[in-house]
Amino acid sequence: GTMKRFRRHGHESQRDKHKQDLYQFNKTVEHGFPHQPSALGFSPSLQLLAIGTRLGAIKLYGTPGVEFMGLHDENAAVTQVHFLPKQLLFVIADLFTATFPRIPEDYVGRRNLECVEALHENPLNPRQVLIGYSRGLMVLWDLDRQRPIQHFLGTQQLESVWWMEDGVNILSSHSDGSYCQWTVTGEDPQTEPENQEMPYGAFPCKAISKIIQVPSKQGPPFLIFSGGMPRASYGDRHCISVIHSKTHEALDFTSRIIDFFVIREPSALVVLVEEELVVVDLQSEGWPVIQTPYLVPLHCSAITCSHHVSSIPLKLWERVQAAGALQNTHYSRKPWPIIGGQNLAPDPPQRDLLLTGHEDGTVRFWDASGVCLYPMYKLSTAGVFLTDADPNDNMNQGSEGEWPPFRKVGCFDPYSDDPRLGIQKIHLCKYSGYLTVAGTAGQILIMELNDEAAEQMVEATVVDLLHGQEGFRWKGQARLDVREEPVLFPPGFQPFALVQCQPPAVVTAIALHSEWKLVAFGTSHGFGFYDYHQKNNIMVKCTLNPSDQMAMEGPLSRVKSIKKSLRQSFRRIRRSRVSMRKHHTTNAAKLQEINARLEAEALQEMELAPVQRKIEARSSDDSFTGLVRTLYFADTFVSDSSHSTPSLWAGTNGGAVFAYVLRVPSLERRAEDPVVAHAAKEIQLMHRAPVVGLVVLDGKGAPLPEPLEVAHDLSRSPEMHGSHHLLVVSEEQFKLFTLPKVSSKSKLKLTAVDGSRVRRVGVAWFGSRTDEQLESSLVVLTNQGELHVISLPSIKMMVHYPCIRREDVSGIASCVFTKYGQGFYLMSPSEFERFSLSTRWVVEPRCLVEAPLQMRLKNPSSPVHRDQPDGVPTEHRLLKNACSKCFVECFPMLFPEGTHAKDLQTQSVIDETMPHYNLKFC
Repeated sequence: GTMKRFRRHGHESQRDKHKQDLYQFNKTVEHGFPHQPSALGFSPSLQLLAIGTRLGAIKLYGTPGVEFMGLHDENAAVTQVHFLPKQLLFVIADLFTATFPRIPEDYVGRRNLECVEALHENPLNPRQVLIGYSRGLMVLWDLDRQRPIQHFLGTQQLESVWWMEDGVNILSSHSDGSYCQWTVTGEDPQTEPENQEMPYGAFPCKAISKIIQVPSKQGPPFLIFSGGMPRASYGDRHCISVIHSKTHEALDFTSRIIDFFVIREPSALVVLVEEELVVVDLQSEGWPVIQTPYLVPLHCSAITCSHHVSSIPLKLWERVQAAGALQNTHYSRKPWPIIGGQNLAPDPPQRDLLLTGHEDGTVRFWDASGVCLYPMYKLSTAGVFLTDADPNDNMNQGSEGEWPPFRKVGCFDPYSDDPRLGIQKIHLCKYSGYLTVAGTAGQILIMELNDEAAEQMVEATVVDLLHGQEGFRWKGQARLDVREEPVLFPPGFQPFALVQCQPPAVVTAIALHSEWKLVAFGTSHGFGFYDYHQKNNIMVKCTLNPSDQMAMEGPLSRVKSIKKSLRQSFRRIRRSRVSMRKHHTTNAAKLQEINARLEAEALQEMELAPVQRKIEARSSDDSFTGLVRTLYFADTFVSDSSHSTPSLWAGTNGGAVFAYVLRVPSLERRAEDPVVAHAAKEIQLMHRAPVVGLVVLDGKGAPLPEPLEVAHDLSRSPEMHGSHHLLVVSEEQFKLFTLPKVSSKSKLKLTAVDGSRVRRVGVAWFGSRTDEQLESSLVVLTNQGELHVISLPSIKMMVHYPCIRREDVSGIASCVFTKYGQGFYLMSPSEFERFSLSTRWVVEPRCLVEAPLQMRLKNPSSPVHRDQPDGVPTEHRLLKNACSKCFVECFPMLFPEGTHAKDLQTQSVIDETMPHYNLKFC
């Protein structure tokens, strides 16, 4: 039998205390835009914005850094959000004890009034409430006398109402695209409005779902409404129209409008659409957009990969910031208008960048130092290539004299002109400023930071990864065509070298060594590395197994035709819109028919699009044994134990590890002498599990520093006297080999317990709050969604925590670790969840919002404004065909004191006591 070793209790408790000092798991903050937003609220007194979602989340935002979040226990969709100050509770009293005798019988007819669509209090007299019904009737109700004051007999289906601040004039918007102005005169009933407008013409229009009119300090009021577009020509547009004096704009959004409100004066229009929050400056000329410090749509093009860089040097930070500032000149210079609460968090101790790669070929740089993930700079790679984009398809800005006067706002744009542009891998060297990005069609771009614009050619070096292999024929996508003329690149990161892999498969791994000026790259067919100083390829290694015919299919080959035809369909739709604008005399019904046919065709093709995701996911399947999963440069002992040498290590999906010794010329001869490589080692893991990580540990068991890190005095020199070790991380185990002999020293199996497989791995440094000493560890995420911290060099399991649901495969695949024990993963297509495993480095909101009563006590002389009370605004939109139980519980102030839902036991009781309200019993 085996003998168990027992440790003394004191040693065990000391070890546990050490763990508690170093490790602590917290989900700290959610970055990005809420998934599936469904409701919007705003409190002018608290200066807080609230967003509810279809999944039951409530998120509150104030001044940058002030964030709160709540989540319903069940996935109950949030349909409305209201801030309720004390006085609002008494706004509405017993409505259900009067009938409406002065309504003409021929107006009511046999139909009831349908559901209550809107409630709006008189801005000058909160004891008067306007009740709006879907049928079109509006009733002005006196809460004190409990009787109607005036009836307004609208003939079109009611969508919303707005009571102007004078307390006399009322606006109503309707389903036919019209709005009406009514006057409170006492004349009862009022059978016709004072004025009726159809803003966008005589052709049938879509409903105006919401309308408001707010006064301005100078000049006429602002009239703002959503919808109302001509149904045939622009029925698919998501627009909010803003009219002020002679200026009229139809703000054109790329996703469905949820709600909007205006901040007092009016200084800004805040619009929540399905995929972003847009704030428009109404005080500056041209009504520019104000850049949001939070709630930024990370998914303006779908995120395809992420890369985190810690402790950015100040010089690089300022240069990236300057390049981003030049891109943002179209934004308003006004400060962010939502300023509630106090941000109590200390300034971040370091500057961190999160880089996200996107489907449209862009890389976006985010300030990830603090609670707000703030956009700094956007890099586009599309300009290097000739794509399917049609320059005549630019529909962003409306042409002069166009009607309606469209203006595109927001940045959400999910359609990529060419899926091959998608970014798959990113590596930034923070010391040299070199950046490498690799894409879906085998393209690897090497870039450097330039503070000036530059016009230059980008020549491609084509690398054949099949390397003369016979019998293989690539069936996948074609490579991207490179522009043959010079391209003008704006200030920022500019490409100066391009490597094109053949076959043009997805790039699955890259490594950058900025000191040696080398880039390594891998695909499902093999790997190679490129000297970007001399601009030539050094070597290639084909890893393709003869049985791997799947690797020759290409992940996009089956959907390429679908994508192409889908893009063509959307272009036909766009062009049809252009022709509609040019030929207003064309028959509207015919145009509507054409538009409907084209959109149906596009949607039919769209249904096939998810196939792409399924096929791409197979790139990590076990059948791709030659697929390169990881690449790693190291200065270590490969040939003998007395001389270290530069080396490249590569790990594959089939459990193979290849090592190459490199001869890099001295600095003086670097431009003339070639870099030379020759094969040195090959390891085949017995279990053939995919190799997902490689790390070399120095003589003291610490991971080797990053390139140029020692030269910048930010790390100690690696220990070169003791033995080095190679840590090979496969999906199933961690195995330590001695160098240069490559003999197995120790291992830790992960799958022995629950069938877990390693999905993400990284090296991180941990320290306690009191001790300056740092320890290196391995951070691991499994396919079960669990996080593990493993000690180095002893490779022992230290702690583990559940983090992501095992069913959330995309969330697990998106995870990226930081150097100091934090991480990010996509909890939805538009949101990163941030977490920390460290007691020392935690980024989380620390904020305070004072209650209104405390605010009044501190400043009793400050006036209480009632021009737009808390809510969005004082209009309360009720659910259609509201259930009586929900109605009683949600609006107790509408019923006699003591009324309970149980008092309304049957539908007949409801119909008898409240005949006009169409409440349903459930």
